[in-house]
Amino acid sequence: MLKYIIKRLISMFPILIGITIISFFVMHLAPGDTVTIQQSLNPKYSETAREKFVKMYNLDQPIYKQYLIWLKKFATLDFGDSFSSDGRKVIDKIGDRLPITLGLNIISMILIFIIALPLGVLSAYYRNSIFDKTVTIIVFIGFAIPMFWLALMCMYFFGIVLGWLPISGLTSYNFDSLTLTGKIADVIKHITLPIAITVFGGIASISRFGRTSTLEVLGQDYIMSARARGVSEKTILFRYALKNAMLPIVTILGLSIPGLIGSSVIFESVFSIPGMGQLFYQSVMMRDYPTVMGILVIGSLLTLIGNLIADIAYAYIDPRIRYS
Repeated sequence: MLKYIIKRLISMFPILIGITIISFFVMHLAPGDTVTIQQSLNPKYSETAREKFVKMYNLDQPIYKQYLIWLKKFATLDFGDSFSSDGRKVIDKIGDRLPITLGLNIISMILIFIIALPLGVLSAYYRNSIFDKTVTIIVFIGFAIPMFWLALMCMYFFGIVLGWLPISGLTSYNFDSLTLTGKIADVIKHITLPIAITVFGGIASISRFGRTSTLEVLGQDYIMSARARGVSEKTILFRYALKNAMLPIVTILGLSIPGLIGSSVIFESVFSIPGMGQLFYQSVMMRDYPTVMGILVIGSLLTLIGNLIADIAYAYIDPRIRYS
């Protein structure tokens, strides 16, 4: 297993380089450029300042040379300086926001797994029942409703009409004056809506795959044999069937990591959460190439690590993979 993990870690590097090449060149195909945007925002932006900015960031070089310069810096874990007015290091800007995005996504993934898996298994076990049909209706609603529209509706209903939950940010204006318990409660209130909407969207796909894989497993010969030996239905369902039904679900969870990171751009923008998704959106709008590349690299690396974790989980769940 250790040898396999080392091989996978080594194979990540050429994949990551390929992702950076495609991302860098596609990013520069977008209309507009940083200098033009800065001139439009600042009428006093002189031609001398423009030329100085272009030379400082090597924007007068061909694209392939710009990429090689960026790659040389990346080799030393330096993503360069941001094009924004603060001029901060990209790694520092990402470091401030990455924990927020990671924390929200990890909580969402855990809740999706805890809720969706039992729903899928129970829907398969009680197939064609009222419970199964009710879950199916809810799941199809989750597939059909655009999440950004649902976020806006929830903000209006729970935040404005009922006034139960805050609709933006991570903390209230008086956060510093609260007690420790008050601070924890304040953060929980602020993240409830974003996480709830993310979980609702994730449950739809995971529960359906859980139901399908569980139905397939329940029809296997070893399940019938266990029932013939008098094994209880609870043991059959949660000890025998569930573990084997988790294989395709682990695949979906590994592949859903890019989706969660991508949806962070929408939710963090809608809810004004100062995370990596909001920073990515702002950087794209400002054509802040170093920051965009830094976020893309971090997101790609997290996706590759997620897929590796999914493969390791395969080996843990299925001994046939472990010993092959």
